[in-house]
Amino acid sequence: MKNRRKVLFVRRGYLLLLTGILLGFVAFSAISMIYSSRRTQYSGLGMPTEIEFDFLYTSEKQGWIAQVTPKFEVWFEKLFNISVNVRLIVTGTHDTVNRILDGSERPTVWSPASSIWISYMNTKWRNVTGSVNDIAVDWTPLVLSPVVMAGWGSYLDEHNVTGFMDLYRLAKEGVDFKYGHPDPLLSNGGTMTVILEFAEAAGKKPEDLTIDDLKNETVIEIVRTIESKAIYYGKSTGDFGAWAADNGPDEIQFFGIYENVVLDNSLKALKKWGDPLVAIYPESGTLLADHPFVVLNGTWIDRWQRFAAGQYLFFLLESENQELAEEHGFRPAIASVPLDQTIFNLSNGVQYEINIPIMKPLKGEVMEAIFTVWVKVRRTQF
Repeated sequence: MKNRRKVLFVRRGYLLLLTGILLGFVAFSAISMIYSSRRTQYSGLGMPTEIEFDFLYTSEKQGWIAQVTPKFEVWFEKLFNISVNVRLIVTGTHDTVNRILDGSERPTVWSPASSIWISYMNTKWRNVTGSVNDIAVDWTPLVLSPVVMAGWGSYLDEHNVTGFMDLYRLAKEGVDFKYGHPDPLLSNGGTMTVILEFAEAAGKKPEDLTIDDLKNETVIEIVRTIESKAIYYGKSTGDFGAWAADNGPDEIQFFGIYENVVLDNSLKALKKWGDPLVAIYPESGTLLADHPFVVLNGTWIDRWQRFAAGQYLFFLLESENQELAEEHGFRPAIASVPLDQTIFNLSNGVQYEINIPIMKPLKGEVMEAIFTVWVKVRRTQF
Protein backbone atom coordinates (compact mmCIF):
# COMPACT_ATOMS: atom_id res chain seq x y z
CA MET A 1 0.00 0.00 0.00
CA LYS A 2 1.45 3.31 -1.03
CA ASN A 3 1.43 6.37 1.16
CA ARG A 4 -1.04 8.95 -0.10
CA ARG A 5 1.30 11.88 -0.29
CA LYS A 6 -0.62 15.06 -0.93
CA VAL A 7 2.24 17.19 -2.22
CA LEU A 8 4.10 16.21 -5.37
CA PHE A 9 6.34 18.41 -7.42
CA VAL A 10 3.87 20.33 -9.53
CA ARG A 11 4.88 23.81 -8.43
CA ARG A 12 5.24 27.21 -10.07
CA GLY A 13 8.19 27.19 -12.40
CA TYR A 14 8.80 23.45 -12.13
CA LEU A 15 7.61 22.30 -15.54
CA LEU A 16 9.55 25.02 -17.35
CA LEU A 17 12.62 24.29 -15.26
CA LEU A 18 12.46 20.54 -15.83
CA THR A 19 11.93 21.00 -19.55
CA GLY A 20 14.96 23.29 -19.70
CA ILE A 21 17.05 20.83 -17.71
CA LEU A 22 16.18 17.92 -19.97
CA LEU A 23 16.73 19.87 -23.17
CA GLY A 24 20.01 21.20 -21.82
CA PHE A 25 21.00 17.72 -20.75
CA VAL A 26 20.46 16.33 -24.27
CA ALA A 27 22.20 19.24 -25.97
CA PHE A 28 25.14 19.30 -23.60
CA SER A 29 25.54 15.52 -23.80
CA ALA A 30 25.80 15.75 -27.57
CA ILE A 31 28.43 18.49 -27.37
CA SER A 32 30.30 16.54 -24.73
CA MET A 33 30.46 13.39 -26.86
CA ILE A 34 31.72 15.34 -29.87
CA TYR A 35 34.53 17.07 -27.99
CA SER A 36 35.27 14.57 -25.21
CA SER A 37 38.48 13.47 -26.91
CA ARG A 38 39.63 17.06 -27.60
CA ARG A 39 39.40 18.84 -24.27
CA THR A 40 41.64 21.72 -25.42
CA GLN A 41 38.88 22.87 -27.78
CA TYR A 42 36.53 23.62 -24.87
CA SER A 43 38.03 27.07 -24.38
CA GLY A 44 37.33 27.88 -28.02
CA LEU A 45 33.70 27.00 -27.48
CA GLY A 46 33.58 29.01 -24.27
CA MET A 47 33.12 25.80 -22.27
CA PRO A 48 34.84 25.58 -18.87
CA THR A 49 37.01 22.80 -17.56
CA GLU A 50 35.68 23.36 -14.04
CA ILE A 51 32.43 24.68 -12.56
CA GLU A 52 31.92 25.72 -8.96
CA PHE A 53 28.67 26.86 -7.36
CA ASP A 54 27.31 27.39 -3.85
CA PHE A 55 24.36 25.47 -2.43
CA LEU A 56 22.82 27.21 0.60
CA TYR A 57 20.53 24.74 2.36
CA THR A 58 19.12 23.68 5.72
CA SER A 59 20.63 21.41 8.36
CA GLU A 60 17.92 18.75 8.65
CA LYS A 61 18.81 17.38 5.19
CA GLN A 62 22.56 17.72 5.70
CA GLY A 63 23.13 13.97 6.07
CA TRP A 64 21.45 13.18 2.77
CA ILE A 65 22.98 16.08 0.83
CA ALA A 66 26.47 15.38 2.18
CA GLN A 67 26.13 11.75 1.10
CA VAL A 68 24.85 12.28 -2.45
CA THR A 69 26.80 15.41 -3.48
CA PRO A 70 30.20 13.72 -3.91
CA LYS A 71 28.44 11.11 -6.06
CA PHE A 72 26.99 13.90 -8.17
CA GLU A 73 30.40 15.48 -8.67
CA VAL A 74 31.81 12.17 -9.93
CA TRP A 75 28.73 11.58 -12.12
CA PHE A 76 28.93 15.05 -13.66
CA GLU A 77 32.63 14.87 -14.50
CA LYS A 78 32.26 11.41 -16.01
CA LEU A 79 29.34 12.52 -18.17
CA PHE A 80 30.61 15.94 -19.31
CA ASN A 81 34.39 15.72 -18.82
CA ILE A 82 34.13 18.86 -16.68
CA SER A 83 34.87 18.85 -12.97
CA VAL A 84 32.26 20.37 -10.69
CA ASN A 85 32.55 21.49 -7.09
CA VAL A 86 29.40 22.08 -5.07
CA ARG A 87 30.22 24.25 -2.06
CA LEU A 88 27.77 23.22 0.66
CA ILE A 89 26.66 25.92 3.12
CA VAL A 90 24.41 24.72 5.94
CA THR A 91 22.28 26.76 8.35
CA GLY A 92 18.67 27.36 9.45
CA THR A 93 16.01 28.50 6.99
CA HIS A 94 15.45 32.03 8.27
CA ASP A 95 19.20 32.47 8.45
CA THR A 96 19.51 31.49 4.77
CA VAL A 97 17.04 34.25 3.92
CA ASN A 98 18.97 36.78 5.98
CA ARG A 99 22.31 35.81 4.41
CA ILE A 100 20.99 36.22 0.87
CA LEU A 101 19.34 39.54 1.71
CA ASP A 102 22.41 41.02 3.39
CA GLY A 103 24.73 39.74 0.65
CA SER A 104 26.90 37.61 2.93
CA GLU A 105 26.09 34.62 0.73
CA ARG A 106 25.56 34.57 -3.03
CA PRO A 107 24.48 31.00 -3.77
CA THR A 108 23.46 29.59 -7.11
CA VAL A 109 20.96 27.28 -5.40
CA TRP A 110 18.93 27.96 -2.27
CA SER A 111 16.93 25.30 -0.44
CA PRO A 112 14.89 26.43 2.55
CA ALA A 113 13.01 23.74 4.43
CA SER A 114 9.66 24.83 3.02
CA SER A 115 8.26 26.63 -0.01
CA ILE A 116 6.30 28.94 2.32
CA TRP A 117 9.49 31.04 2.32
CA ILE A 118 9.59 31.67 -1.42
CA SER A 119 6.98 34.42 -1.59
CA TYR A 120 8.39 35.85 1.64
CA MET A 121 11.89 35.91 0.13
CA ASN A 122 10.69 37.57 -3.07
CA THR A 123 8.85 40.28 -1.14
CA LYS A 124 11.83 40.97 1.11
CA TRP A 125 14.22 40.91 -1.87
CA ARG A 126 12.21 43.57 -3.70
CA ASN A 127 11.99 45.71 -0.57
CA VAL A 128 15.68 45.43 0.33
CA THR A 129 17.22 45.70 -3.13
CA GLY A 130 14.61 47.78 -4.94
CA SER A 131 14.58 45.15 -7.70
CA VAL A 132 11.48 44.75 -9.86
CA ASN A 133 12.32 41.05 -10.37
CA ASP A 134 11.80 38.11 -8.04
CA ILE A 135 14.94 36.38 -6.82
CA ALA A 136 13.26 32.95 -6.50
CA VAL A 137 11.40 31.92 -9.64
CA ASP A 138 12.28 28.35 -10.68
CA TRP A 139 11.92 25.70 -7.98
CA THR A 140 10.73 22.20 -7.14
CA PRO A 141 10.46 20.14 -3.93
CA LEU A 142 13.29 17.71 -3.24
CA VAL A 143 11.86 15.66 -0.37
CA LEU A 144 8.91 15.84 2.03
CA SER A 145 8.54 15.82 5.80
CA PRO A 146 5.58 16.86 7.97
CA VAL A 147 5.99 19.06 11.02
CA VAL A 148 5.35 17.02 14.16
CA MET A 149 5.59 17.36 17.90
CA ALA A 150 8.10 14.89 19.25
CA GLY A 151 7.84 13.37 22.68
CA TRP A 152 9.22 10.52 24.74
CA GLY A 153 7.18 7.34 24.97
CA SER A 154 7.06 7.35 28.78
CA TYR A 155 5.48 10.82 28.84
CA LEU A 156 3.05 10.06 26.04
CA ASP A 157 1.78 7.04 27.95
CA GLU A 158 1.10 9.27 30.95
CA HIS A 159 -0.38 12.29 29.13
CA ASN A 160 -2.79 12.19 26.20
CA VAL A 161 -1.07 14.72 23.94
CA THR A 162 -2.48 14.92 20.41
CA GLY A 163 -1.72 18.55 19.58
CA PHE A 164 -0.43 21.88 20.82
CA MET A 165 -3.63 22.71 22.69
CA ASP A 166 -2.93 19.71 24.90
CA LEU A 167 0.29 21.40 25.97
CA TYR A 168 -1.79 24.42 26.94
CA ARG A 169 -4.14 22.13 28.88
CA LEU A 170 -1.26 20.50 30.74
CA ALA A 171 0.26 23.88 31.58
CA LYS A 172 -3.06 25.18 32.95
CA GLU A 173 -3.46 21.99 34.99
CA GLY A 174 -0.08 22.65 36.59
CA VAL A 175 1.66 19.67 35.02
CA ASP A 176 5.41 20.17 35.10
CA PHE A 177 6.93 19.59 31.67
CA LYS A 178 9.66 21.07 29.49
CA TYR A 179 9.08 22.15 25.92
CA GLY A 180 11.08 23.67 23.08
CA HIS A 181 11.56 24.19 19.35
CA PRO A 182 13.94 26.02 17.04
CA ASP A 183 13.87 29.81 17.00
CA PRO A 184 11.39 30.97 14.31
CA LEU A 185 13.63 33.96 13.58
CA LEU A 186 16.30 31.49 12.42
CA SER A 187 14.60 28.24 11.50
CA ASN A 188 11.71 27.07 9.34
CA GLY A 189 10.94 24.30 11.83
CA GLY A 190 10.52 26.93 14.54
CA THR A 191 8.40 29.10 12.26
CA MET A 192 6.10 26.22 11.30
CA THR A 193 5.77 25.09 14.91
CA VAL A 194 4.75 28.56 16.06
CA ILE A 195 2.33 28.88 13.11
CA LEU A 196 0.64 25.65 14.23
CA GLU A 197 0.50 26.92 17.82
CA PHE A 198 -1.30 30.08 16.69
CA ALA A 199 -3.60 28.15 14.34
CA GLU A 200 -4.71 25.77 17.09
CA ALA A 201 -5.07 28.64 19.56
CA ALA A 202 -7.30 30.51 17.09
CA GLY A 203 -9.18 27.36 16.08
CA LYS A 204 -8.30 27.96 12.43
CA LYS A 205 -6.26 26.52 9.60
CA PRO A 206 -2.98 28.38 8.96
CA GLU A 207 -4.26 29.61 5.59
CA ASP A 208 -7.22 31.26 7.35
CA LEU A 209 -5.21 33.05 10.03
CA THR A 210 -5.46 36.84 9.96
CA ILE A 211 -3.41 39.61 11.50
CA ASP A 212 -6.37 40.28 13.81
CA ASP A 213 -6.08 36.70 15.12
CA LEU A 214 -2.53 37.48 16.15
CA LYS A 215 -3.77 40.50 18.10
CA ASN A 216 -6.48 38.53 19.89
CA GLU A 217 -5.64 38.48 23.61
CA THR A 218 -7.05 34.97 24.10
CA VAL A 219 -4.91 33.60 21.28
CA ILE A 220 -1.84 35.42 22.59
CA GLU A 221 -2.43 34.10 26.12
CA ILE A 222 -2.68 30.49 24.85
CA VAL A 223 0.54 30.67 22.84
CA ARG A 224 2.37 32.56 25.59
CA THR A 225 1.35 29.86 28.09
CA ILE A 226 2.66 27.10 25.82
CA GLU A 227 5.89 29.01 25.28
CA SER A 228 6.29 29.59 29.02
CA LYS A 229 7.24 25.91 29.24
CA ALA A 230 10.09 26.34 26.73
CA ILE A 231 13.60 25.66 28.01
CA TYR A 232 15.52 26.13 24.75
CA TYR A 233 15.19 27.68 21.28
CA GLY A 234 17.61 26.17 18.79
CA LYS A 235 19.24 27.68 15.72
CA SER A 236 18.04 25.00 13.30
CA THR A 237 15.62 22.08 13.33
CA GLY A 238 18.18 19.37 12.66
CA ASP A 239 20.48 20.66 15.39
CA PHE A 240 17.58 21.00 17.82
CA GLY A 241 16.47 17.40 17.30
CA ALA A 242 20.01 16.12 17.82
CA TRP A 243 20.34 18.23 20.98
CA ALA A 244 17.07 16.88 22.40
CA ALA A 245 18.02 13.27 21.65
CA ASP A 246 21.45 13.77 23.24
CA ASN A 247 20.05 15.40 26.40
CA GLY A 248 17.19 12.97 26.97
CA PRO A 249 13.71 12.84 28.53
CA ASP A 250 14.65 14.54 31.80
CA GLU A 251 15.90 17.64 29.97
CA ILE A 252 13.00 18.11 27.55
CA GLN A 253 9.71 16.21 27.16
CA PHE A 254 8.03 17.71 24.09
CA PHE A 255 9.43 19.64 21.13
CA GLY A 256 8.43 20.78 17.67
CA ILE A 257 10.52 19.38 14.80
CA TYR A 258 10.13 17.49 11.49
CA GLU A 259 9.25 13.84 11.13
CA ASN A 260 12.60 13.13 9.47
CA VAL A 261 14.45 14.53 12.51
CA VAL A 262 12.59 12.02 14.69
CA LEU A 263 13.71 9.22 12.40
CA ASP A 264 17.24 10.57 12.27
CA ASN A 265 17.53 10.43 16.07
CA SER A 266 15.10 7.74 17.25
CA LEU A 267 17.50 4.79 17.33
CA LYS A 268 20.26 6.82 18.96
CA ALA A 269 17.82 8.13 21.58
CA LEU A 270 16.40 4.70 22.38
CA LYS A 271 19.86 3.17 22.81
CA LYS A 272 21.03 6.01 25.04
CA TRP A 273 17.94 6.52 27.21
CA GLY A 274 15.89 3.35 26.89
CA ASP A 275 12.88 5.49 26.04
CA PRO A 276 11.53 5.76 22.49
CA LEU A 277 11.28 9.08 20.72
CA VAL A 278 7.82 9.33 19.14
CA ALA A 279 6.31 11.67 16.54
CA ILE A 280 2.96 13.22 17.48
CA TYR A 281 0.96 14.21 14.41
CA PRO A 282 -1.33 17.12 15.46
CA GLU A 283 -4.86 15.82 14.99
CA SER A 284 -6.11 19.16 13.66
CA GLY A 285 -3.54 18.97 10.85
CA THR A 286 0.01 19.99 10.04
CA LEU A 287 2.22 21.71 7.49
CA LEU A 288 4.60 19.97 5.14
CA ALA A 289 8.28 20.82 4.77
CA ASP A 290 8.84 20.26 1.03
CA HIS A 291 12.46 21.46 0.79
CA PRO A 292 12.31 23.36 -2.51
CA PHE A 293 15.37 23.44 -4.75
CA VAL A 294 15.51 27.05 -5.95
CA VAL A 295 17.85 28.13 -8.74
CA LEU A 296 18.13 31.81 -7.89
CA ASN A 297 17.56 34.59 -10.38
CA GLY A 298 20.79 36.31 -9.39
CA THR A 299 23.09 38.46 -11.50
CA TRP A 300 26.10 36.73 -9.90
CA ILE A 301 25.16 33.35 -11.46
CA ASP A 302 26.60 32.49 -14.87
CA ARG A 303 25.09 30.13 -17.42
CA TRP A 304 27.46 27.26 -16.59
CA GLN A 305 26.63 27.41 -12.90
CA ARG A 306 22.96 27.44 -13.83
CA PHE A 307 23.46 24.43 -16.07
CA ALA A 308 25.39 22.48 -13.43
CA ALA A 309 22.71 23.33 -10.86
CA GLY A 310 20.09 21.92 -13.22
CA GLN A 311 22.03 18.68 -13.51
CA TYR A 312 22.32 18.60 -9.71
CA LEU A 313 18.53 18.79 -9.41
CA PHE A 314 18.19 16.08 -12.07
CA PHE A 315 20.54 13.88 -10.03
CA LEU A 316 18.84 14.50 -6.66
CA LEU A 317 15.45 13.53 -8.10
CA GLU A 318 16.68 10.23 -9.50
CA SER A 319 14.93 7.26 -7.89
CA GLU A 320 18.03 5.84 -6.21
CA ASN A 321 18.80 9.17 -4.54
CA GLN A 322 15.19 9.67 -3.49
CA GLU A 323 15.31 6.20 -1.94
CA LEU A 324 18.53 7.16 -0.19
CA ALA A 325 16.73 10.20 1.24
CA GLU A 326 14.26 7.82 2.89
CA GLU A 327 17.15 6.38 4.90
CA HIS A 328 17.54 9.89 6.32
CA GLY A 329 13.85 10.03 7.25
CA PHE A 330 12.44 11.93 4.27
CA ARG A 331 9.43 10.96 2.23
CA PRO A 332 10.23 11.08 -1.50
CA ALA A 333 8.92 13.97 -3.57
CA ILE A 334 8.49 11.64 -6.54
CA ALA A 335 5.22 9.71 -6.30
CA SER A 336 6.61 6.75 -8.25
CA VAL A 337 9.25 6.09 -5.58
CA PRO A 338 7.74 3.65 -3.05
CA LEU A 339 7.77 4.49 0.64
CA ASP A 340 9.96 2.07 2.62
CA GLN A 341 7.83 0.40 5.29
CA THR A 342 10.94 -0.82 7.11
CA ILE A 343 11.75 2.84 7.82
CA PHE A 344 8.35 4.48 8.15
CA ASN A 345 6.70 2.46 10.90
CA LEU A 346 5.61 2.77 14.50
CA SER A 347 8.68 0.91 15.76
CA ASN A 348 10.76 3.85 14.52
CA GLY A 349 8.44 6.35 16.18
CA VAL A 350 6.58 7.48 13.05
CA GLN A 351 3.50 6.55 11.04
CA TYR A 352 3.52 5.03 7.58
CA GLU A 353 0.32 6.76 6.53
CA ILE A 354 -0.18 10.43 7.34
CA ASN A 355 -3.81 10.35 8.43
CA ILE A 356 -4.18 13.99 9.42
CA PRO A 357 -4.93 16.97 7.15
CA ILE A 358 -1.98 18.53 5.32
CA MET A 359 -2.75 22.24 5.47
CA LYS A 360 -1.86 25.09 3.17
CA PRO A 361 0.61 27.86 4.09
CA LEU A 362 -0.52 31.11 5.64
CA LYS A 363 -0.52 34.44 3.82
CA GLY A 364 2.80 36.25 3.52
CA GLU A 365 1.70 39.30 5.51
CA VAL A 366 0.42 37.07 8.32
CA MET A 367 3.73 35.22 8.39
CA GLU A 368 5.54 38.54 8.68
CA ALA A 369 3.19 39.50 11.54
CA ILE A 370 3.98 36.26 13.38
CA PHE A 371 7.63 37.25 13.54
CA THR A 372 6.56 40.51 15.19
CA VAL A 373 4.16 38.96 17.72
CA TRP A 374 6.71 36.26 18.52
CA VAL A 375 8.61 38.81 20.61
CA LYS A 376 5.51 39.14 22.81
CA VAL A 377 4.88 35.44 23.40
CA ARG A 378 8.34 33.89 23.57
CA ARG A 379 10.04 33.02 26.82
CA THR A 380 12.87 35.47 27.39
CA GLN A 381 14.59 33.90 30.40
CA PHE A 382 15.53 30.26 30.92
